[in-house]
Amino acid sequence: MSAIKNVIKNNFRNMELDEYLSSTLHEAGYGGAEVQKTPIGTKITLFVIRPGLVIGRKGSGIRDLTTRLEQQFNLENVQVSVTEVTKPELNPHLMANRIAQLIERGTAFRRASLWTINTIMGAGAMGVEITISGKLRGERAHFEKHSAGIIPKSGKIADEVVKSSTNSILTKMGLVGIKLKISLREEIPRDFDLNAEPESKTQGISEGVSEAGSENSDIQPDSEIKTESKDITNSEVKEIAVNKNET
Repeated sequence: MSAIKNVIKNNFRNMELDEYLSSTLHEAGYGGAEVQKTPIGTKITLFVIRPGLVIGRKGSGIRDLTTRLEQQFNLENVQVSVTEVTKPELNPHLMANRIAQLIERGTAFRRASLWTINTIMGAGAMGVEITISGKLRGERAHFEKHSAGIIPKSGKIADEVVKSSTNSILTKMGLVGIKLKISLREEIPRDFDLNAEPESKTQGISEGVSEAGSENSDIQPDSEIKTESKDITNSEVKEIAVNKNET
C-alpha cells in the first residue's frame, strides 16, 4: 500500500510542479516538463520556445528557478536543463494554451478549434483531436469534439505516438475545459532500418539494366544472362576436350 501512496504522491507533486512552471515560464513559451528521479537527485527537463528567458544572464535565471523548486516542492539536488521546442505546432501543451488564449480574447471555440487543427496538420502531424467541454453556448454544459487524421486509441502504439495535454479557462459562462491529443509520425516505431548505401548500389544496377534493355531489346535479365554464360562455358570446355582426344 505504501508503494501506491508514493505513486499518487509523486503524480500529485508533478501536477503541482507543472502548474507552477506553466505560470512562471508563461512568457518563455512553456511547453511541458519531464521529471526523472536519479540516484543523485531529481532531473527536470524544461521544453520552452525561448530558452534564453529561462536561463537568464550568465545562468542567473536557471539558478533562481532551481532554488525555488527545491524550497517549494522539497526536492533534493535538482538539476534543471532547458530544451528548445523546434516545432511549437506539434507540442500539445503549447497548442492547448493557444486555444485557451483565443477563447479568452473572444474567438468562438469552434473557430479556435478548426484553426488549431489546420495548423497542427499543416506542421506534419499524423492526427489531432480536440475536445472542448463546459457551458459553451447555453446554461447546460456539453462538449464538442473535433478531429482530423489518425489518432490511435489504445495499445502500446497509442502510448508511444499520442501526446496529450489539458487546459482550462474561466469565461463569463463558466469554466471551459480543453483536451488536446496529437499523434506524431516521428514517434512510430520502425521494425528495421534500411541502409542507404546498399540501396543506392542496387538502384544503380537496376537503372543500368533498364537502360541497356531499352537500347537493345535482345538483352535479357541478369538471371538469364548468367545462365546463358554458364552454358557457353560448358560447351567450350566440351569442344576443347574433344579436340584433345582427336589429337
